[in-house]
Amino acid sequence: MAAEICGLTLKELEGQFQALGEPAYRAAQVFDWIYKKHAFSWEEMSSLPKILREKLAAALPFPVIREKSVSLSSDGTRKFLFELFDGQLIEAVFIPTEKRAALCISSQAGCKFGCGFCASGIGGWKRHLSTGEIMAQVLWAVKSCAAQGEVTHIVFMGVGEPFDNYDNVLKAVRLLNAPEALKIAARRITISTCGVVPGIKRLAGEGLQIELSVSLHASRDALRSQLMPVNRKYPLSELMKACRAYARDTGRQVTFEYIMIKDLTCTDKCVDELAVLMRGWLCKINLIACNPVGEFPYTTPSPKEMIRFKAMLERQGVITTFRTPRGRDIAAACGQLRHAARKSR
Repeated sequence: MAAEICGLTLKELEGQFQALGEPAYRAAQVFDWIYKKHAFSWEEMSSLPKILREKLAAALPFPVIREKSVSLSSDGTRKFLFELFDGQLIEAVFIPTEKRAALCISSQAGCKFGCGFCASGIGGWKRHLSTGEIMAQVLWAVKSCAAQGEVTHIVFMGVGEPFDNYDNVLKAVRLLNAPEALKIAARRITISTCGVVPGIKRLAGEGLQIELSVSLHASRDALRSQLMPVNRKYPLSELMKACRAYARDTGRQVTFEYIMIKDLTCTDKCVDELAVLMRGWLCKINLIACNPVGEFPYTTPSPKEMIRFKAMLERQGVITTFRTPRGRDIAAACGQLRHAARKSR
């Protein structure tokens, strides 16, 4: 299979040009077309000779990615459903605010981990995305959303588990951060994991100042195993040990995503248990209101219950934030649009 142009570093592309008998400086021209001028085909690169473009199209294709649908929320959130070369579906979500614009992207087609409240795992895992496919989502969205604002932050929190596709995800991170590519600051790139401990340990040694977000979603093993099967392999004690080591070794704060499910995860007992887990190290909790999915029995607490839960955590000294729901009118939560499309098939 030919190398995908969007998955190559500048140095790798220089090597490809040399292998084709072409001067290495052409690589910088191509990077400028892709990452600065937002070209997504060789035909658009008019500064390259036509014969060279035809040669490159055969040797270094662009990833096959088709915009199957795009939905625009009343709050400005834009959700893309993409179809890949083999018919697999993935999602990306553009979330603008007054001061920033985040792009949430997928790392896999489907998900192996089957969290009991997330639409991403319905239907199971299909395959990893290549680095080129990961980057293609970003490039497409950057170009499509330019009128709404510049993408300032990237979040690997779409369909799939990033640490299950570690090498392709980390290569994409380095491309996103590279000055000759998208030049997105490392601290504006977040990897979210369901709690794959080997990935957390490996990331700590990468020397990257990126953000780590961990889907916690429960305060004790029995409940977390009920909601998140990954906990049976990497229980809370092991997960928290890895996260504390990550914070210590990198000096970076770990963010724990925590879903609030009525009468299940936002009880007084949960507050006490979370306080024990969070106390005395560099971390915070980001509370998320449960996004109801038809296949799951969970419901959202009332606003009053959620405000009370947050206040109780803060009284125990836990740094707590609340994620404002975005794009609910377009099913913008992870996997919902992809799941709906698969059902309609």
